[in-house]
Amino acid sequence: MSVPDSSAASDRPLVSMLVACYEQEHVVEHAVRSALAQTYSPLEIIISDDGSSDSTFAQIRRIMDAYTGPHRVEIRQNTRNEGISAHFSRLAKLAQGELLFVAAGDDISEPQRCDRVVAHWLAKNRQVDLIATDLFDVDDQNIVHGVITHTALDHYALDQWCLARPWLVGASHVWTKTLFERFGPMQQGALAEDQIMLLRAILSGGASTLHEPLVQWRRGGLSSKRRHSSLKGLIEHMRRGNQAGLATLEQHAMDAHSAGRAKPVLAALADQFARVRYTDAMLRNDSKNRSLRITWNARGVPLGYRLRLLGYTQLPWLYDFFIRMKGRIHLRHGSDAAGRPAK
Repeated sequence: MSVPDSSAASDRPLVSMLVACYEQEHVVEHAVRSALAQTYSPLEIIISDDGSSDSTFAQIRRIMDAYTGPHRVEIRQNTRNEGISAHFSRLAKLAQGELLFVAAGDDISEPQRCDRVVAHWLAKNRQVDLIATDLFDVDDQNIVHGVITHTALDHYALDQWCLARPWLVGASHVWTKTLFERFGPMQQGALAEDQIMLLRAILSGGASTLHEPLVQWRRGGLSSKRRHSSLKGLIEHMRRGNQAGLATLEQHAMDAHSAGRAKPVLAALADQFARVRYTDAMLRNDSKNRSLRITWNARGVPLGYRLRLLGYTQLPWLYDFFIRMKGRIHLRHGSDAAGRPAK
């Protein structure tokens, strides 16, 4: 005869939904209301604006002034923009739940999202530290265009991660608070948290995929590809992206070192480190002779990429012309971050 669990709370753990918003005044209401509509309890909801210059926070406050529902809700606003990685790290520190549900200010969580993920986590005996669900592909008119699935993460091992990163979308992630207690906050500067948190999970209790679409992922969000009308704009974008890429790689290295698995991770990241360092050196250099030496010595970087950056720095007038032409073409034929055609 089994002994019943004396703690009812063990079957209904407190979980937290972290709604991170930035410059999303026209869509944030949908995200906030979907968090408030969650059927799971006990649920803590933290809605945070990352220093928006528009009316995003005013929209949040307006909705919360009328809220009388059952969930524990906190709203807050950063005095300055921190960026995705630092913002989510701050919210994770504030959260009290065992599971942390990622929620972007332009996406919509299905009402049963927390219920279904908690059930999945409990069925896994609370062992996995990250759960990714499928997503609905939604445009800016809230029309659903299908379901997006991830790489299967169950039993995904470090040696697989070292060979190739799995494809996944952070908007559907759920993390255990343990990942932040073990590895600490993500350092500021990384533009995306998805691969950082996945590696942490692989180095810890593992990850799992729940093949149910529980998040409406909106096209054209903050992760969308930018089109540039000039070489100057493209290079500035590359500089910021390269700095963010370096921050992500350094975070991977720190987390792997913390887990005692630095050697295989650093070996897997060697080519990426070489690329970001080459890019940084080229974008900071204005000497033709030195650019040639840097390009020649960057043997771990693909030749095509080296030649393209060499052209950007040494033949700017030519590349500026082609980029301006390409920009005009993509005004008519664009695509978003997932490779989907623009509407």
